[in-house]
Amino acid sequence: MYVPKKFEAPSIEAVEQYIRENGFATLTGYHKHIPIATHIPLMIKDLSNGDKTLVGHISAANPQTACFDGEQEMMAVFMENHTYISSSWYDHINVPTWNYIAVHVYGKVRKIVGDELRSHLHDLTHKYEGDSPSAFKVESMPEDMLNREIKGIVGLEMDVTKVEASYKLSQNRDDKNYKEIIKKLEERGDELSVRIAAEMSKLRS
Repeated sequence: MYVPKKFEAPSIEAVEQYIRENGFATLTGYHKHIPIATHIPLMIKDLSNGDKTLVGHISAANPQTACFDGEQEMMAVFMENHTYISSSWYDHINVPTWNYIAVHVYGKVRKIVGDELRSHLHDLTHKYEGDSPSAFKVESMPEDMLNREIKGIVGLEMDVTKVEASYKLSQNRDDKNYKEIIKKLEERGDELSVRIAAEMSKLRS
C-alpha cells in the first residue's frame, strides 16, 4: 500500500486497537491464479512470545480454503472508517478528497481444527455478544448441533509477517482548516463522519 510519510499510523498500538474495534475484514488471496476475497470478522490473537496472529473462519464450501496451506502469502484489509471531505470547507480553492484509515495485514494462513477452532468461536461470539443475560454462547449449543455446524466451516490462523497502515486524516492541512474539517464532519453527523472527526481530534488534541 502506498503510504506518504505524513499519513503514516501514529503507532503500531493504535493500529492493533483499530483492528480490535473494526474487525470486519476482507481476506484476499489467489486461487487457481485468480484473485479471491472473502468478507469475514477477524480477531487479533496475542502469542506468548509477543507475536500476533489473526484468527477467523469461513464456509467449508468456499474455494478460498485451498489458500490455507501455510505457504501462500495472503492479505487481510481492514477499512471501516472513511468519509468524503468537501473542499468547500477550506479557506482556499482546492479539490475534494476522502479521509480514511486503512490497514493491510500480510501473512501465511493455516487451518485450525478441534479445540483451537472451538476456542476461536467462543472468543468471537463473546466479543460481539458481550455479557448480556441473553447472549448466545457456543457452549450452550447441543453437542450434536455444534459438531454439525463446525463441519460446515474451516478455521484459519494467519501468522502476521507485515502490517501497513494509512491514516489519511488531513494531516497536510494547517490547524485552521484542520479544525474546520472536524467541525463540518461533526455537523454532518452521520456515523462515519463522526468517527473520522474523532480520529482527527486524537491526532491533534
